[in-house]
Amino acid sequence: MSHAHSKSRVVFASSVLTAGALLLAGCAAPADDGGGGDSGGNEDVTLTVATSQPETTPNFYCGVELLKERLEEADIGFTVDLFPASQLGPDTERFAAVQAGDIDIDLQGASALSATYEPIGVVDAAYVFNDVDHTFDWIDNESSDLFASFNEETGTRIVDGWFFGNRTFTTKDTPIESPDDLEGLAIRFPDSPQFLANAEAMGVEPVAVANEEIYVALQQGIAVGQENPIVATHSQSFDEILKVASLNNHQVGIHWLVVGENTYDKLSDEQAELLDETIHGIRAENRECVEEETNKILDEYRADSSYTVVEEDEVDKEAFIEQAEEFFGSYYDGERLELYEAIRGMVN
Repeated sequence: MSHAHSKSRVVFASSVLTAGALLLAGCAAPADDGGGGDSGGNEDVTLTVATSQPETTPNFYCGVELLKERLEEADIGFTVDLFPASQLGPDTERFAAVQAGDIDIDLQGASALSATYEPIGVVDAAYVFNDVDHTFDWIDNESSDLFASFNEETGTRIVDGWFFGNRTFTTKDTPIESPDDLEGLAIRFPDSPQFLANAEAMGVEPVAVANEEIYVALQQGIAVGQENPIVATHSQSFDEILKVASLNNHQVGIHWLVVGENTYDKLSDEQAELLDETIHGIRAENRECVEEETNKILDEYRADSSYTVVEEDEVDKEAFIEQAEEFFGSYYDGERLELYEAIRGMVN
């Protein structure tokens, strides 16, 4: 089975910036008006784009690579440097660097962002969204208040969200068709309050280890499964150990494109408009790319007798949703409960 995409990728001379070089990359001279200059006066600016994802995942080669290509091809002063695979640090450190202006654009999950602005963690709740269409409908029509509060509290903007893939359970040998099948299974979950709440909502015994430690934890039997989009499971070779993929789709994985206000301060109006339009414009084709790659991997599993795929129509999704709604109805309160109920209310 292939583990790399055939598309050629940008190769950087150095994978790690020194603190001084990174600061220099993020600190081009600001426009005179402090909030985006005249649309006709574009200064040369280098944008640093960071992500936790490796180059073998669609959100790199059908996401940030496209962003780099399109911004630079516009010939209005952009140079874009890409730093995949957490080269510039883990999520929390990178987001702090976005706030400081040392990183210009970062791809972040809502659970990681909730360490700084707690309410946004709700959009990572298990089964809060029914599917990708529901998620994008919320982003386009209902997210403005949350994103405005996020901007006010953090000094950064969520420009849009790109689909990362539906998070599913993969295990060594246990099919997951209903919440009952999770009883007693040690499943790896990310070590954040929202992800651990998701585990509790679904009745999972979570094993909280860092992403870099998942493979070893699976090898050693510390965990007998994990949850991730299929593209991430495959790109990180977890499917060398895990042979059952259950398409329960408990979370619509979204990478939020976060840009610091310090970055907008150094852009002209034309550059800022192009940046936002390009991020928005990539969303649909990125989703198509993720879905195509997911289906390709699943077809490889289906054709291999050593793998088992529990199809979507074999999963009692209603049982999962009912259990999750009951849990989060009492887990959240205040602003977070209002947000959760508003999102669920779009489909209930």
